[in-house]
Amino acid sequence: MSSIDTPVEGVKDPRPQAVLPGQDVLEKSRGPWSDAWRRLVRNKASIIGLLVIIAFVLIAIFAPQLTQYSYAKQNYLAINSAPQWLVDLFPKMKAMDEPMGYVRINNDYWLGTDGLGRDLFTRIVYGARISLSVAFIGPLTSLLVGTIYGMVSGYVGGRTDNIMMRAVDVMYAFPSLLLIILMMAFFRSSFSQSAPGTLAYQLNKIDSAFGGMLFIFIGIGITSWMDTARLARGQVLSLREKEFIEAAHSIGVSDRGIIFRHVLPNIMGPVIVRESLAIPRYISTEAFLSFIGLGVNPPTPSWGNMISEGAQAIKSYPNQAIFPALALFLLMFAFNFLGDGLRDALDPRATKEA
Repeated sequence: MSSIDTPVEGVKDPRPQAVLPGQDVLEKSRGPWSDAWRRLVRNKASIIGLLVIIAFVLIAIFAPQLTQYSYAKQNYLAINSAPQWLVDLFPKMKAMDEPMGYVRINNDYWLGTDGLGRDLFTRIVYGARISLSVAFIGPLTSLLVGTIYGMVSGYVGGRTDNIMMRAVDVMYAFPSLLLIILMMAFFRSSFSQSAPGTLAYQLNKIDSAFGGMLFIFIGIGITSWMDTARLARGQVLSLREKEFIEAAHSIGVSDRGIIFRHVLPNIMGPVIVRESLAIPRYISTEAFLSFIGLGVNPPTPSWGNMISEGAQAIKSYPNQAIFPALALFLLMFAFNFLGDGLRDALDPRATKEA
């Protein structure tokens, strides 16, 4: 080999390098969403959160196969019973065969039973369906209503933008949780006494068929979209004067095409991040409504009403409140971890600036 062909250490070889078959295609196919996915996968906390969420989803789907009892079935011979391992775990719980004992030992129920003789494990498993329903329906409603509302307001601008944002300000004047409580109380009191054949009567039947979830979805949907609308509007205002938007206008692209082809894909990242971080709030809202008696209809199990019922006997039977609270804690933390990971993956500049 001549000296001119010998590579010099520390100096990049100017000669063209061999390219493996398909390598250029793979490099060109990488887009912002694939880059975001790779950043998300490298975040261990978010992956743990995602795995926990998937586990809860599978538990909710296969609840009948995982449990041997009905969540509404009562066993009056096993009221406030607990397995032996729970009595050993909580020293204040004393079995009936001990002095001053009061707990019925029943190893047929893994986590014990409540004050009506219903299996706690079964009710916790079925309660995951309620929390996960809110976790998915709430963000979908907010994304659908808030994103469209904010895009139209920011893109049209002028008087229309001013009127639409003033409507959002009016909604902001009411505390969201208080507004949901008032709406739930109104729905439950008014619709339950509606005449057959009316719309209110049909809605009440649908709500009863869903165990009381319809009015919760309506309440959360009405109050959850304002933040998303403001965020979408702000993103559209920053994009509206960009060069690629002006270029699309110059070649005759319609406003509808610009919104859905150019504006929407560029604002979805921040909007998705915002909604993923808001999911624990939706879950806690449903749990709070069930805790105060405005949530799901009995005997449909919700972690909120299970905590409420267990809190009344927490000194004597701590398992009745601790285990549903632990399930609620795990699910909310899992969504928090996933939301933080999505924020870092979809908006890495914000992470570097922070």
